[in-house]
Amino acid sequence: MNLPPTLPDLPLFRTIADAAAELNYPAYVIGGYVRDLVLGRPSKDVDVVCVGDGIRLAQAVGQKLPNRPRVTVFKNFGTAMLPTPEIELEFVGARKESYRAESRKPEVEAGTLEEDLARRDFTINALGISLNAPDFGALVDRYDGIGDLERKTIRTPLDPDITFSDDPLRMMRAVRFATQLNFDIDPDTFDAISRNKERIKIVSQERITDELNKIIMAPKPSYGFKLLFSAGLLPLIFPKMAQLQGVEKRGQHAHKDNFYHTLQVLDNVVAAGGDLWLRWAAILHDIAKPATKRFDPKVGWTFHGHEDRGARWTPQIFTELKLPLGEEMRMVQKLVKLHLRPIALVKETVTDSAVRRLLFEAGDDIDRLMLLCRADITSKDHQRVARYLTNFGRVEEKLKEVEEKDHLRNFKPVITGEVIMQTFGLSPSRTVGELKEALLEAILDGKVRNEYEEAFGLLLELGRRKGLVPQAASGVA
Repeated sequence: MNLPPTLPDLPLFRTIADAAAELNYPAYVIGGYVRDLVLGRPSKDVDVVCVGDGIRLAQAVGQKLPNRPRVTVFKNFGTAMLPTPEIELEFVGARKESYRAESRKPEVEAGTLEEDLARRDFTINALGISLNAPDFGALVDRYDGIGDLERKTIRTPLDPDITFSDDPLRMMRAVRFATQLNFDIDPDTFDAISRNKERIKIVSQERITDELNKIIMAPKPSYGFKLLFSAGLLPLIFPKMAQLQGVEKRGQHAHKDNFYHTLQVLDNVVAAGGDLWLRWAAILHDIAKPATKRFDPKVGWTFHGHEDRGARWTPQIFTELKLPLGEEMRMVQKLVKLHLRPIALVKETVTDSAVRRLLFEAGDDIDRLMLLCRADITSKDHQRVARYLTNFGRVEEKLKEVEEKDHLRNFKPVITGEVIMQTFGLSPSRTVGELKEALLEAILDGKVRNEYEEAFGLLLELGRRKGLVPQAASGVA
């Protein structure tokens, strides 16, 4: 740790100090920037709090900087933004807040530095560094934030029940910071999250999902989900995921705990460098297992069709969580639907036809799919995992071999619906669809190559079987 925290030697901080002194506004760098200075983490967002008018201070600083950068003012919030080459500055006047039970939006009025620090969510975010001439660079730590950084603890400055009841989003933020920093949540603070969990219902889904995505993008997101589950928040914000938890036994038969399996897959995807959407695919790959769970006395527990149902659920889940419904959702849906397919190809007898079909359906996402499937191999039996990974290596070689030969990534049949209609003088109809499907199946089965002459020859044969006569204009009468 960098103790005591030292402001970088940037002229910018002296400029802010000079402008604040001219206005007779005591000013401080407050919050996450100071925390990250102590932790040695990079940070470019600086919050400056002054005991005075934050917007006026921002404008005064802007006048002193080269090129006089434009100050963006948010009057409703009493804040101002000032971009500089080194960092992004946000200015605000010290304030105190009061809350109404039905809203997390506070009533705000001017306050002292102490009142401003007291309203902060956690002690590690209530640290400050003075920008005032008498003690420039001195640490301000009213709530032992430095001690909590050393103890790796998330704790609220004031009574946690009041902190979380006032602004329930702070419960999500507590889990998020614990996950990002690999900190513990103070026991009293964690108990207060459990007591106040129902208050999360007044928070907008967009804000909840924003924090959830930050947890998912942490180095070990499983830790955050375990905290959310233990605190009772997960059943409220993402019930389908919470329903994965638990093991049911009948006689000698027991299935794995799909919640903890999902978390292991998620961590495996993270370790392999997966982005946010591949991480979401890991979260959702088994999401429909509780809905498809059945007991068969002969084989034990089954989850037949969970991949198809999970894929059908994906748009609804993305809608409920206010996640984007475009390309990202479609990719996640595809991976959920296909995640069992490469595992089925592990058999020695895998055919070129099966590989072609997988390449065709996965398209450009085949590499993501294979990464997800590798991550899905979780077992306490290390020999079994090693055996599966070895077999997966063979499947990947087979995929590469077939792809190089048949170029099935982004595959499009050379015979289009338009060609079929022109050839036989047809209008859009079921017959056209049946012919397209039959041609596609023949190409994927390797009966003909995806080359015009071969495929067109098969089209004529398929048409004859249906009693269709080629049109003279097509040049094939």
